[in-house]
Amino acid sequence: MSAGRGSPRDLGQIRDGLAGARILRERLALALGLPELLENLLPALDGHGELVDLLERALVETPPTEMTNGGYIAAGYDPALDELRSAGSDGRKAIAILEARYREVTGINTLKIKHNAVLGYFIEVPARHGDSLMAENSGFTHRQTLAGVVRFNSTDLHEEAVRVSQAGAHALAAETAHFEELVDKVLLRKQAISESADALARIDVSAALAERASEAQWCRPQFVDGNILDIQAGRHPVVEAALAAKGEAFVANDCALANDERLWLVSGPNMGGKSTFLRQNALIVILAQAGGFVPASSAKLSLVDRLFSRVGASDNLAQGRSTFMVEMVETAAILSQATEKSFVILDEVGRGTSTYDGLALAWAVVEAVHETNRCRCLFATHYHELTRLADRLDALSLHHVRAREWKGDLVLLHELAKGPADRSYGLAVAKLAGIPKPVLNRAKSVLDKLEAGKAETGGLAAGLGDLPLFAASLAEVEERSDSLREALGKLDIDALSPREALDQLYALKAQLEQE
Repeated sequence: MSAGRGSPRDLGQIRDGLAGARILRERLALALGLPELLENLLPALDGHGELVDLLERALVETPPTEMTNGGYIAAGYDPALDELRSAGSDGRKAIAILEARYREVTGINTLKIKHNAVLGYFIEVPARHGDSLMAENSGFTHRQTLAGVVRFNSTDLHEEAVRVSQAGAHALAAETAHFEELVDKVLLRKQAISESADALARIDVSAALAERASEAQWCRPQFVDGNILDIQAGRHPVVEAALAAKGEAFVANDCALANDERLWLVSGPNMGGKSTFLRQNALIVILAQAGGFVPASSAKLSLVDRLFSRVGASDNLAQGRSTFMVEMVETAAILSQATEKSFVILDEVGRGTSTYDGLALAWAVVEAVHETNRCRCLFATHYHELTRLADRLDALSLHHVRAREWKGDLVLLHELAKGPADRSYGLAVAKLAGIPKPVLNRAKSVLDKLEAGKAETGGLAAGLGDLPLFAASLAEVEERSDSLREALGKLDIDALSPREALDQLYALKAQLEQE
């Protein structure tokens, strides 16, 4: 309405919305012991009685979205408009009577009076009767000949058509004037209407959260100082609802992050529930800080300044970014922006490239989150070699989702337990997915050979435990780069002869090899 693009339907929605707000205010006012925040919203829901009454009298029950055809101003609101509508209606009745009279006079039972946007009202007869109406004394004037029909006009029809047309135009103009007047009335109260809409929105959100919390037995979170996230029997509300629809129960899990265990490394098989566990805790943090109850038996947490997530797999082909590139961009944003007050969930970092590259990246990211960002973090991975970091990172805690094999089949328990997973159960998951048995047998043979080689060499992560932490290795690289940069900065390129330049290049290369 304020932008000048409103329609009669918009006026009707404002009318219905304000009327509903008034009813809501009356019902809530009868309740005893309302919370202070809710009680303070009640005055904003009322005060529009005069405007609502005006719109109820002026508009039909369901106004149209278009104004071109009129019909949105209610009967009885404007007697002059009612007379114009009556005149138009009487004119159309007169045209119908005229059609019946012409049929009787001419003896042509198929004669019809029609209307279109080009000719207005006209008389139409089949072509075989056209000649009889062409005579000079017939009282009809030829207008148009088409394949199969001939069209005429008459003095009486023209007079009635003018009467109908004028009445319709005047009625449409009167409705437009009333619409503009009603819009002006609404805009005079636009600030009060906006405040009512804001109050309704707040009540709507609060009621939705309260209803969900009551139905699903959510708990009220408790906020404390420090860097704590202690959730008992946490659940994922969407997954829980989907399982309930199938008659299945959701397996709740605890999450306890604190300064001494602020980084959890979660391993285990695919479909075991790692991603669900990460996401449910992020959702609980969001719901808690939004002021809602949370899907858990209890929740104690400290305020989070920002929440970061690197989950899922997606590409951005329009910008030339592969899935792995998108993953790295998001991980880079987390490493550069997360603070000690942040909460981070990282799911399968490094999976989009080679095994060695992926493991190296995941290893370095875990170190950086632990040593540099120092935030509360849940890190899910299939790289079991990362569990070695628990020996050197004091705030890293190992956890896994439990699974068991029973009579050759994989049973996923969806329970989180302390300690690393014993293996990934990848072949068992592939069997569940329907991979053909010959392929599984071949994969088993390859796996046995790979694991035998791994035992001999110490595995993919052999020697990684001897590496300095992420921050230390980064400082070493930067120091080496600085020494070379310093040597290059001292060179006067313009003063060097080609031979001297070549000698300097050899010297720089030798310096690099020595470092």
